Amino acid sequence: MLLELAIADAYGAGFEYADEAIVNNDLSRYVQHPRFRLIPGSYTDDTQMSIAIAEVIVAQAPWTPEVLAHSFVRAFKRDEREGYSRSFYHFLGEIQDGEEFLSKINPDSDKSGGAMRAAPIGIYATPEKVIEAATIQAAITHNTPDGINAAVAAALMSHYFIYRLGAKRKLGKFLKGYVSGEWNKPWEGKVKSKGWMSVRAAITAVIRNDSMSELLQDCIAFTGDVDTVAAIALAAGSCSEEITQDIPNHLVTGLENGAYGRDYLIDLDKQLMQLKSVR
Repeated sequence: MLLELAIADAYGAGFEYADEAIVNNDLSRYVQHPRFRLIPGSYTDDTQMSIAIAEVIVAQAPWTPEVLAHSFVRAFKRDEREGYSRSFYHFLGEIQDGEEFLSKINPDSDKSGGAMRAAPIGIYATPEKVIEAATIQAAITHNTPDGINAAVAAALMSHYFIYRLGAKRKLGKFLKGYVSGEWNKPWEGKVKSKGWMSVRAAITAVIRNDSMSELLQDCIAFTGDVDTVAAIALAAGSCSEEITQDIPNHLVTGLENGAYGRDYLIDLDKQLMQLKSVR
């Protein structure tokens, strides 16, 4: 899950709000963004914050805002990187720990930050536990109905496939049973910054594609906030029996592999999936 999420994030980072770059969406390489200075093959905040979430789950630490906020800060401080919004990047640079994070954050965003990091939460054993955990983590930064609903839906997407709860064509119907939103309505057009937009686009792409390579290209083709769409979609798609796992090997080997890169993600993935409950 985490490896595929990072590949999607890194690939999508070259196309984020860069509609003119869409002609290069052929999976042949990681693309240099026409305006941002990100090194091709580097992941962004979507992955780094998902790592922070996964580390709390694997450690089986208390699922509290304090613990989660500390994990967000720790993940950033040990491996500072571009890709965050400018204001949030500066915020993380100025604070020292989770306590300061919580005391100074303005948590009223309805954008995609709560959803982009929610996929690992799907490992929890029941939809009710997933909803509870996704709500707590989203409310730290995105304590709005839309921000929380998007995060819950993203977490339930991976849960649905991890626990084989149904066919992927029924994913939207499943989500509507647990969280408010038009999750079974196909998304069309550019994806803007709202969290529910990224999640709906990701659901649409997962339902209509049967391979990871097609899924990744389809997410990028929406244009707009495509790294987040792709990260959410491929995290879920990596857990689906109906989706062929055919991400090109050069995208796997081309993903950054520093201290928290490809090998770290593979190991953290294994630890996360070992927590899957037997039903």
